[in-house]
Amino acid sequence: MISHGEHGGHGESIECEEWLIDRVLTAATAVHRHLGPGLLESIYEQALMVELAEAGISARHQVDVPVRYRGRDLGIGFRADIVVEHRLLLEIKAVDRFDSAHLAQVISYLTLLGYKRGFLLNFNKRWLKEGIKRVSI
Repeated sequence: MISHGEHGGHGESIECEEWLIDRVLTAATAVHRHLGPGLLESIYEQALMVELAEAGISARHQVDVPVRYRGRDLGIGFRADIVVEHRLLLEIKAVDRFDSAHLAQVISYLTLLGYKRGFLLNFNKRWLKEGIKRVSI
């Protein structure tokens, strides 16, 4: 059984408001506009953390995503790139294109964390809008 992380796994996923999503995507666009494509994912992640902080948005990066099985903690299963305001997942990529494994990763993280919304952000595109995939469960 998969249990939800930060909200306690009570069966109800945590929603994210559209105004917060808009501010986060604005911050991501600013990072892309400044740095452009072609860098490492870790650079975009750190730059986005700076941009979010300057916008007054609370975020953590490399967040432990615990996995439980039959009531037992299996240890840290994964690390999410960025979690915003304890309600929005951001997975940062710098790839030619998304594949099904990227989408599966985000869906798994959303389920484990108990969030409804997440984004795959591919900074390796000429225009960031071509590299944004919204994921909702």
